[in-house]
Amino acid sequence: MQEQKRGIIAIVACSACIFWTGAFVFGFPGVMAPYWQQTLQVGRGAIGNILFFNLAAVGVFMFLVGRWQEKVGPRRMITIGVIAAGLDIFAAAYASNLISLYVWSFVLGAASCFIYIPSLTVVQKWFPMHRGLVAGIVNFTFGASAAIMAPVFGILFESLGYFQMIALLAAVALIAGTVAAQFTDGPSRSPSMAQMHAAGPNLPLVGRSLTVNEAVRTRSFWFLWLTCALQGAAGIAMITLSTAFGLAKGWSLESAVLILTAFNVTNGVGRFTGGFLSDIFGRNLTMSVTFLAAGICYLVLPYCNWLSLAVFLASAIGLGFGTLLGASAPLVTDCFGIKHFGAIFGLIFTAYGFLAGPIGPSLSGYLLDFTKGDFVVVFGYLGAFCVVSSILVSFVKPPTPASPPHTSA
Repeated sequence: MQEQKRGIIAIVACSACIFWTGAFVFGFPGVMAPYWQQTLQVGRGAIGNILFFNLAAVGVFMFLVGRWQEKVGPRRMITIGVIAAGLDIFAAAYASNLISLYVWSFVLGAASCFIYIPSLTVVQKWFPMHRGLVAGIVNFTFGASAAIMAPVFGILFESLGYFQMIALLAAVALIAGTVAAQFTDGPSRSPSMAQMHAAGPNLPLVGRSLTVNEAVRTRSFWFLWLTCALQGAAGIAMITLSTAFGLAKGWSLESAVLILTAFNVTNGVGRFTGGFLSDIFGRNLTMSVTFLAAGICYLVLPYCNWLSLAVFLASAIGLGFGTLLGASAPLVTDCFGIKHFGAIFGLIFTAYGFLAGPIGPSLSGYLLDFTKGDFVVVFGYLGAFCVVSSILVSFVKPPTPASPPHTSA
C-alpha cells in the first residue's frame, strides 16, 4: 500500500512539473502570435518558425535525455528541466526580436525534454500493468495545461501587460515545479517484462528489452518514426493556425481563441483517453481511427463558416494529436521494452522534432503568406498527413519472442 501511494504521488508530481512547460509550448505562441507579428513587424511564416525551433530542440535533446537519465536518474533530470524552463520563461520578457524569440523557444523545448522523458519512464515503471493510462495522465496534463492557461494568458495580457504577465507566471512555474520535482523518484526495483505485459491480450509479450541498435533495425521503428513526423506536423501546426484561421473568417480574437482552446482541450483529453483506450482496444486501432478522423476534419475545416463547427473540427484534430502523444509511449514499450525506453522513444521523436516543425507550422505559415491566406491548400496537405499516418501506424507491431528483429528495407 505504501509503495502504491508513492507511485500515485510520483504521477501527481510528474504532472505538476510538466504543466507549465506544456502551457507555454502549446498555448503561449497561439495567444501571442498576433502581438508578436505586430510588434516585430513579421509575417505568419516567421512566427511559425517559433515552433520549428521548439521542435528542433526536442529532436536534439529527446534522445540525449533518454541516455542521460539512465546515469543521472529521473528526479535530477526533471529538476534541471523545471529550473531551466522557469528561467527561460523569464527571458521571454526580453525577447525583442525574432532571433531572441527563437532562442527562447529552443531553450523551452530542450527543458521540456528533461521533464517529459523521465516523467513517462517513472510512471510506467510504477504502474506497469496500466502504462497506457499513467502515460496518458502525464500527457494529458502536458496538453490540457494550454487549454486551461490560454484564456488566462489572454486575460493577464490585457490586464497586466506583456512584461508583468511573464514575470508573474515564470515565478509561479519556477517555484511550483522545483518543489514537485523532488517527489518524482521511480520505484526501487524495475518491473520485469512479464509484468510489463500483464495488462491484457492486446499487449503481446516481448522476450526482452531491445537495445537502441536492435530497435532501429526493425520496420516498426521506422513506421512509427514516420507517423510521429506526419501526424506530429499536422497536430502542432494547429497551434499557430487556429487563431489565424478564425481571424481570417472575420471572427473576433476572443472567438478565434476558442478554436485554439478547443484544440488544446482535446489535445490534452486525447493524451489521456488515447493512452487509456489503447490499453483496452490496442495501440494501433486507437491511433489509426483518431488519425483518420483528424484528417477528414482538416479537409472539411477550410469550408466551415460557423464558429461552433470550426470548434468541433478543431477538437477532433486535437484528439488525434493527443492520441499520438498519449499512445505512442506505451507502444514503444510494447515493441522494444522498458530498459532503454527513454533512448528509443527519444530517437523516434527526432522525427517529431526535426520534421514536424518544418513541414507543419513553418511550411503552413509560408504557404499562407504565398497564397495570401488560402487555408484550402494548407489544411488539405495537413489532412493528407493524418490519413497517411493512420495507415502507417497499423504496421507498427512488436517483434515476436521467437524471432529476432527484422532488418528494415
